[in-house]
Parts: sequence; C-alpha cells; structure tokens
Amino acid sequence: MCSYPAFGIAPCETARQPNIQLVRTGHQRRAHDYVLCGPPHNKTLCLTFVAMSSLELKVPPPAVALLFGFLMWLASSLVAPVEIPFGPRVAVAFVFASLGLVFGVSGTVLFWRTKTTMNPTTPAATASLVTTGPFRFTRNPMYLSLLLYLLAWAVYLSNVLVLLFLPVFVLYINQFQIKPEERVLSSLFGPEYAAYKGRVRRWL
Repeated sequence: MCSYPAFGIAPCETARQPNIQLVRTGHQRRAHDYVLCGPPHNKTLCLTFVAMSSLELKVPPPAVALLFGFLMWLASSLVAPVEIPFGPRVAVAFVFASLGLVFGVSGTVLFWRTKTTMNPTTPAATASLVTTGPFRFTRNPMYLSLLLYLLAWAVYLSNVLVLLFLPVFVLYINQFQIKPEERVLSSLFGPEYAAYKGRVRRWL
C-alpha cells in the first residue's frame, strides 16, 4: 500500500531527498521525501497524503486563526444574526477573550523563562518540556487561547453559521500543528513526554 508514515500507514516507494532534519534521538521526515508511489492505482492516494503533509508546521497558528477570523466575518453576512442585546454579547465575548489572554500570555511567559523555542514551526528546537502553569491543564495553552479568541469573535458576531468554523480550526491545528509537534517531542523526551500526555489532555 502507498502512503505517508505520518498517517500511520505503510510507506510508499521513495525517492529520498537530502533534507532530513536530525532531532537528537530520531529524525523528522519532510513530505517531499516521499514523491514516488507503488502501484499506479495508489498514486493519487499517496500524492494526496504528501500534499496534506506538506502543510505540517508550515503556517504559524496565529496566522491560521486570523484567516479563520476573517472567514467567519465573511460567513456572518450569509445568515441573519441571532438577536442578542449588544451589552450581554460583548460581555460574554470579553470573558472568552480574557480567558484566551490568560492562557496565551502565561504559556508564552513560561516558554520565555525556560528559554525554549516559541516558534511553532520549529518544535525540534525545544530545549525543555514545560509542564507547569497552564500546561498542567492543557498541553497546548497557546493554541487553546487562539480557539478562545475565535469563540469570543463568534459570540460577538452573534451568528450560528460562524460556530461551524471552530471545530474546523481544531481539526486543522490537530492535524497540521499538534500531531507533528507530538512526534518531535516524543523523540526528544521519550517516556517523560509519554507520561505527560497520559496526565494532561491535548486541549482541555
């Protein structure tokens, strides 16, 4: 069968490129390491996996959140908003945004204090495993903060349609940001990270 290892399926025939990033105890394969597939009837499936994998760790999550926020604003014009008084709507949106700010800032400060990378596109540069502060409740407080900002934006827009973008955002971040990060962190910290994953959820 033809596929890409990140998806947990047997690998394709490969044409290797000299662009393997070494990560202490292992290595991280890039999508374009896998460009040739086996039987012709499997080539389309394999190329689809490769194309999807090429998005891994490429787009910073804040940029993804901004794009989703813009799309939510566009979608809000397609359906009439729910009639909610302006005051309560802003108050609820403010609460969600404030929670997002708490998770985002506290997580960033801890990364800064431990002198580990804050660049979401280079998890291999992680110097230490942070498990204190907001990381006791969620393994990804910064990504949770972005989701809370989008939830606050959805409440402010007061439109049922825009709520559909929230699970799509979670699915995107899970597939193209969090799962690749987890593979790298597992190779860097081994049993310590496995134990942490067992204690703390990915989101909440």
